[in-house]
Amino acid sequence: MIGYVHSIDTFGTLDGPGIRTVVFMQGCRLRCKYCHNPDTWEIEAPTAQQCTIDDLMKIIVRGVPYFQASGGGVTFSGGEPLLQHEFVQEVFSRCQQKGIHTAVDTSLYVPEDVLQEIIPFINLVLADIKQFNPGKSVELTGLSNEMNLTNLRLLDENKVPIWIRYVVVPGWTDDVEDAERMAEFIRELEQVKRVELIPYHSLGIHKWGILGLDYELKDTLPPSRELMNNLVSIVRRVSGKPACAYD
Repeated sequence: MIGYVHSIDTFGTLDGPGIRTVVFMQGCRLRCKYCHNPDTWEIEAPTAQQCTIDDLMKIIVRGVPYFQASGGGVTFSGGEPLLQHEFVQEVFSRCQQKGIHTAVDTSLYVPEDVLQEIIPFINLVLADIKQFNPGKSVELTGLSNEMNLTNLRLLDENKVPIWIRYVVVPGWTDDVEDAERMAEFIRELEQVKRVELIPYHSLGIHKWGILGLDYELKDTLPPSRELMNNLVSIVRRVSGKPACAYD
């Protein structure tokens, strides 16, 4: 079985607990206006690396001493890793046989049956909520958020630990009412262990130019610390969950 891989970080510290090997997969259905990896959108992009499961496992097992020392493991990210769910599932199965913690960073824009199939092999889901308002979600990502929210409920019902991730983009995802409604939704999910609010940045803007794409947010500035702290306070108060902001 072949997986189409964008890149691999063998010493990641931001994509789940501990030190992790982070595998960034090709393919994504969303077209987020702030995407910093538009080169991952197509699964079989010219720059994609074709990787076998055996080759990837050789890379992963090298990190076992770091995983054991830090409580880390393996995270599949993207793009949307669950578009290649059979490949991810087989890698996770082998990881679990070796006692390696497994996590997936996903926007959850996949059919329910795909998610249900891979759930037994996942120890943690880092789940994006792009925009809680369905109409604004279409404007921001190209798709409504119905599939995203349905799959979050499915994860919760199956007792899978969840970390929520929400990118704060001024003018697009910083509305207080939207944040409150999102927090109300999160409050009902027992498996949400933390909520991470991530400030928008434009570090990937050069990739849009290389690909001949128009970056609509070129004049958008990162959110202020005051705005981030305010939204964190709202989410923490309304949801009752631990919430934090990335610097």
